[in-house]
Amino acid sequence: MTNTNKAIHTHIPGFPRIGAARELKFALERHWRGEQDEAALEATGRELRARHWALQRDAGLDFVTVGDFAFYDQVANHIQLLGCEPARYGFSAEQSQLSRYFTMARGRSGDAHEAGCGCGQAHGETGLQAAAALEMTKWFDTNYHYLVPEFTPDTAFSLACERLFDEVAEAQALGHAVKAVLVGPLSFLWLGKARGAEGFDRLSLLDKLLPVYSQVLDRLKAQGVQWVQIDEPILGLDLPSAWRSAFENTYWQLNQVGVPLLLATYFSPLEENLSLACRLPVAGLHVDGVRAPHELTSIADWLPVHKVLSVGIVDGRNIWRTDLDAALAVLAPIMDKRAGKLWLSSSCSLLHTPFTLAAETTFDSEIRSWLAFATEKLDELYVLKRALQGDAGANLDAGTTEALAVSRAAIASRRASPRVHQQAVRERLQAMPADADQRRSGFTQRQAEQRARFKLPSFPTTTIGSFPQTQAIRSARAGFKRGELSAADYETKMREEIAYAVQQQESLGLDVLVHGEAERNDMVEYFGEQLDGFVFTQLGWVQSYGSRCVKPPIIFGDVSRPKAMTVDWTVHAQSLTGKPMKGMLTGPITILQWSFVRDDQPRAVTALQIALAIRDEVADLEQAGIGIIQIDEPAVREGLPLRRSRWDEYLNWATQAFRVSASAVADGTQIHTHMCYAEFNDILPQIAAMDADVITIETSRSDMELLNGFGQFRYPNEIGPGVYDIHSPRVPAQAEMVRLLQKASAVIPPANLWVNPDCGLKTRGWPETETALRNMVAAAKQLRAIY
Repeated sequence: MTNTNKAIHTHIPGFPRIGAARELKFALERHWRGEQDEAALEATGRELRARHWALQRDAGLDFVTVGDFAFYDQVANHIQLLGCEPARYGFSAEQSQLSRYFTMARGRSGDAHEAGCGCGQAHGETGLQAAAALEMTKWFDTNYHYLVPEFTPDTAFSLACERLFDEVAEAQALGHAVKAVLVGPLSFLWLGKARGAEGFDRLSLLDKLLPVYSQVLDRLKAQGVQWVQIDEPILGLDLPSAWRSAFENTYWQLNQVGVPLLLATYFSPLEENLSLACRLPVAGLHVDGVRAPHELTSIADWLPVHKVLSVGIVDGRNIWRTDLDAALAVLAPIMDKRAGKLWLSSSCSLLHTPFTLAAETTFDSEIRSWLAFATEKLDELYVLKRALQGDAGANLDAGTTEALAVSRAAIASRRASPRVHQQAVRERLQAMPADADQRRSGFTQRQAEQRARFKLPSFPTTTIGSFPQTQAIRSARAGFKRGELSAADYETKMREEIAYAVQQQESLGLDVLVHGEAERNDMVEYFGEQLDGFVFTQLGWVQSYGSRCVKPPIIFGDVSRPKAMTVDWTVHAQSLTGKPMKGMLTGPITILQWSFVRDDQPRAVTALQIALAIRDEVADLEQAGIGIIQIDEPAVREGLPLRRSRWDEYLNWATQAFRVSASAVADGTQIHTHMCYAEFNDILPQIAAMDADVITIETSRSDMELLNGFGQFRYPNEIGPGVYDIHSPRVPAQAEMVRLLQKASAVIPPANLWVNPDCGLKTRGWPETETALRNMVAAAKQLRAIY
């Protein structure tokens, strides 16, 4: 290896913002309940930022990243920074910036205090109209949700928020070398949604937007920021030519400000955009060396020597310890090839990983040695830097030598562990019949049998599965886990909660009931805890959106189901009512997508293993007399590769996995699935190929726009478009739901329509849930009288 004396810098694109103990989550929820004011929430934010910057500095990073913190979402931060809050909210000068921010994120119910806004303060105006929250959708192919900007031909931009500059000043006051981070202007426009005039192209707003970005950069330059990371992840997508063409002029203009720009891409190979990214007039380029290691040699060739090359060599999307020897082998030819500056980084923001392994005091020790969370990944970057500077073999200090040895031992342990492979699982996959993913009859025959069996009214009402997880439920679960509540007492308590949920649904007049999932901590975690091949952390929380955090399972080995997981609870719930009770399961692709997945075999193989486990559960539910079974798959669209050339391969195995899980039942058993918060129109043939009898989808935030594609496609099976947004505390009126259902009836045959919320109700409280569902049932009855 040459160039061993070359200066190598380390940095990260972003860091988890929720805190080691989810401090941000709890502070947000206290604020929304009115228990603490804005000043207290801001103080929590300052404390977390200071702590996280110190971690980056202490781990030897050359810059701390500023601008990745958000009280809800980084895209929402940019909406305020760039002065483009949607006019439909009618914000006044008296309303605080933070209050407006949460109104966009959570909606407004319409009274003088904005009941349900949760901002914890009065707004100084009356007669406010109800306003739905901004749409929310997945951040590329992750399980993180961002708030979708809204653009019209009249959208104006201005430098309207000081938060970013205040945070830069905070970091500088603490003595840190600062690298600020922005979402790039083209990605910001791409991620938004056009509203208003038909045919309006949001790219047409670029000329109005760029001067504001220049102002932002000028302010950062004046503050003495050393670098500005400007994220353009859309360079990893199949872009229309107009968008590709816009990059050169955009960055020519921004480069005039004179602050060094690090253009950052991640999540996908650059492919046809590789030479474009390399020649843009910026001071450096960050690339995802985990998702696209095969492009690094070409990038090293194309990128001019005066530019910094930042290689994301540590995985920011998964929790496995980096194979440091393999990483050094990837980096060595880059070091040899380039005389220019080399930076090392995580592949993307560490937002997508848990905070630290240090908190996992009782975790499985063998598997623990295979893992690295966000703070441990900072240490890995430091070791790689020291190893490269020491020629990876000679002149290494003792600490680096020891760290490399520990890494090698952990990698070898994982490869050799007998816990990873189960021969019976492998043999079952090999023996799976060719028709294991096919129902016995087509949908038309199944529909006739199901209608005769269940005798449901038109516009049947149901919910997506979960009901409010009250403090009493959470306390009982926590007491059971701590050993303070016996298994028998815990079961009794959960059965009482299930009985209450069934009673409330009966009282509200719902047609197809659910047991409410009181016993479930999370829709993936609950199943993973009962499947072989999974392990769980204590505090491995990751932000999904706002204050919502999930604790993804870790799939470390072959997956199988030792015993039934849901049958007893579901049968108990069915015994309490004469109405149909849905069995509630999470589908194989969602379990896969919302877990940290083993990387030593193809994801398709792991998906089929999970599908067979769910198939066994479906068969047991049917055998126990449960006639309607829902297999939730909200993550099918999320798992779609960012490049269209890879779609068919993924969709083939993903839809097959769902069908395998669902196809072991008779025609009279009705299979439901649920999908939410994603654009489905471009994969409708594959959704239809899943062949669920009923699909429920999120449509309320888009005002039923997402349903139009299903109508144009002539989706053949039954469908339940969500009529109200459960991610907002706002309770819609009956008339609003009737209007949405009438829009749905214009594109879907009314005989095939169901009526349901957008998603599960676990995060809501009972009073708002009851009111919303009462309105929903009334809306369905009104539709029955019309059609």
